[in-house]
Amino acid sequence: MDKRIVLFIMQVWISLALWGQTSMCGFSITKEDSLRYEGKPVELIKIVNKNGMTIKVTNYAASLAYVSAPDRNGVFEPVVLGLDSLRYYWGRQPKLGATVGRFANRIKNAEFRLDDKIYYLDRNNKGHSIHGGIKGFNLQVFETDTCYIAEDTAVVVFKYLSPDMEGGFPGNLNLSLAYKFTNDNEVILDYIASTDKPTVINLTNHSYFNLTGCKESVLNHCYMIMGDSITPVDSTGVPTGELMPVAGTEYDFSTLRTIKHHVEQLGKGYDINYKLNKALDTLALAAKVVDPVSGRVLKAYTTEPGMQFYTPASDLSYLKAADSLCYGKYFGFCLEMQHFPDSPHHAQFPTTVLLPGETYRQTTIYKFETL
Repeated sequence: MDKRIVLFIMQVWISLALWGQTSMCGFSITKEDSLRYEGKPVELIKIVNKNGMTIKVTNYAASLAYVSAPDRNGVFEPVVLGLDSLRYYWGRQPKLGATVGRFANRIKNAEFRLDDKIYYLDRNNKGHSIHGGIKGFNLQVFETDTCYIAEDTAVVVFKYLSPDMEGGFPGNLNLSLAYKFTNDNEVILDYIASTDKPTVINLTNHSYFNLTGCKESVLNHCYMIMGDSITPVDSTGVPTGELMPVAGTEYDFSTLRTIKHHVEQLGKGYDINYKLNKALDTLALAAKVVDPVSGRVLKAYTTEPGMQFYTPASDLSYLKAADSLCYGKYFGFCLEMQHFPDSPHHAQFPTTVLLPGETYRQTTIYKFETL
């Protein structure tokens, strides 16, 4: 039988069966919860691979809501911060696992010029625009487009049409985000977008990882970042336009090391963009993080030129955490694959302009291993 016909049959069968449990190719797929938000259906889809690793995704903000991964002894525990119920995601929470857009990170003074026209954006961070404005993609309900299994991979596709001038950004932007979960314990995010007017775009995922099983802070994790320079920022968090070498500084993660000493000295965590040591649009390793106690390892790959390393100091104990856990300070680290912040104001940065007829593509992979 033609491979495309087989794939179509599998898509239809899984879609019809989701309210129960579907098993195929070593995967189990279940629609675990369903609510409504602003009159739109919000679903939580659970996928378990043949190794017993679990992820959960939701069309609210096209979020990665849950990941459990084994430690060196084969014990599965959560490794991303998540909430106890879908309904908590549209309450006060720091974009846990969310898709961020239209423009991840900051745009200075909440405005940019494109084709001799100035576009004014939402001011939602110290006079600047951050993460798409007041109601960015992290607060939108996506459409659950399809769910299928193909070539040893389970796939869930979310779609969203961002209307012209949403948040001040020009053009109707069609976005498709495919979450792909493999039997090699990889969580793959494939983004595709197009526009009908010239615009700017910068997308990322805002998952907070914690390899201890989300039981302790991430200060004793060991981090390695494949970036020899950062884009330094001013007092408001906006890039100056320079590239600063990291060798010998607190930003130097060329070899595995913890962040505990730096955090204790300065009383704050990291929030900085790295220029990755890679060719533009090629998939390469961006970061490696190890928890020496559990033996869990996270390797992050991307096609993007930059990565925001973020280790917030915020006390997250107010969150209704999944698995009855209690989060605290420095309880997560983010590896936000992206183009550089404030790119529209810096011609020397890789462009974030997307034109009609062009296709925006980005791939990010989070791969879980053990020592």
